[in-house]
Amino acid sequence: MTLTDINIKKAKPGKKAHKLTDGGGLYLQIAPTGGKLWRFDYRFEGKRKTLAIGKYPDVSLQEARERHQEARKLLSQGVDPMATKRAQKAAGRERAANSFEAVAREWHEIWKTDKHPHHAKLAVVQLGKHVFPYIGGRPISELSVPEVLTVLRRIEERSIDMTHRVKTNISFIMRYAIATGRADRDPCSDLRGVLRPRPKKENFATLLEPARIGLLLRAIDMYGGGMVVRAALRLTPLLFVRPGELRNMRWSEINFDDATWNYISTKRDKEITVPLARQAVEILKDLQPLTGRNEYVFSSARAHGSIGPSALNLALRNLGYTSEEQTIHGFRAMARTMLDEILHVDPRLIEFEMTHSTGDPLKYNRARYLDDRRKMMQAWADYLDGLKTGNIAKVVPFDRVAV
Repeated sequence: MTLTDINIKKAKPGKKAHKLTDGGGLYLQIAPTGGKLWRFDYRFEGKRKTLAIGKYPDVSLQEARERHQEARKLLSQGVDPMATKRAQKAAGRERAANSFEAVAREWHEIWKTDKHPHHAKLAVVQLGKHVFPYIGGRPISELSVPEVLTVLRRIEERSIDMTHRVKTNISFIMRYAIATGRADRDPCSDLRGVLRPRPKKENFATLLEPARIGLLLRAIDMYGGGMVVRAALRLTPLLFVRPGELRNMRWSEINFDDATWNYISTKRDKEITVPLARQAVEILKDLQPLTGRNEYVFSSARAHGSIGPSALNLALRNLGYTSEEQTIHGFRAMARTMLDEILHVDPRLIEFEMTHSTGDPLKYNRARYLDDRRKMMQAWADYLDGLKTGNIAKVVPFDRVAV
């Protein structure tokens, strides 16, 4: 007598496990706990074996019968159904181990060792958000050009620059897979000229007229949008570092004893020491009671981490300055120009402070020039103070350093 869904549902557990048979060796084993498991008893090469088919109701009566018939067909061909199941599981595990996501994470663990933590984290976050949900489970050896292109097209709708960064990382992963024998080719190599090119970088707008700079600095001092953003705005022209590096400044990197900020440059992957002028130290000490218990100097009030990448430029817009007049990154151009033309600092010393490559085969010795850069940063801060008070006529030239 074959089983029906009704008598399966009505079956109650007993003190011991018992069976409801369906014929041909297929039966439902009911455990004392109430669990119902499909089993198939058969003989292969003179040995009695039991094949686990699945759990009811996850595997319905109809599905159990279909799997039972598949197993019987294998037996008729001289194949052990249990050995086949083990082989399929092993193949599934190998397939999972060689999925794009598995190989990508393996690559990332090696790749990140000499990268800045922020840079390394950003790469895996972008993959996790924009790539893994779509092709993460695919065998890396089977990834096609159209599949990769579809993923990149989704990103392209939001950010062309991010599209190219993700494409570069996908290519790195594929080349790693090729080197480790899990892929034969990189589909990204066939995408040249298919994606929209990165927009050409334009110069970041900045003010260069002393009187207008003074007005801007006074406006920043009066900014009422929040103490954290205000402090970041005030520090930006004093330090003229890259905006992302300023936003991610950590309290652990500040040394008040020798007035320095020591951090790893995300652009150069190098340790950088920035001398802090007296005015910069005062700004940081004023902010310390507010965010000093947090990791980041410019902690976000609404999310874990630092303030967002658009916070400072938005603050400039709120002060009435358009992106054609002044940008946060533009403060670097302001310092580079004014330190050279007005304070007469040796351009190579300025370039070193901005962590630009000087092209000098001997390179700069950071320890040797720290005192010179400290004097430069203090002279720059004093000059900006003079602009704020309207004292733009009196400029004390900075003694050029023989480098």
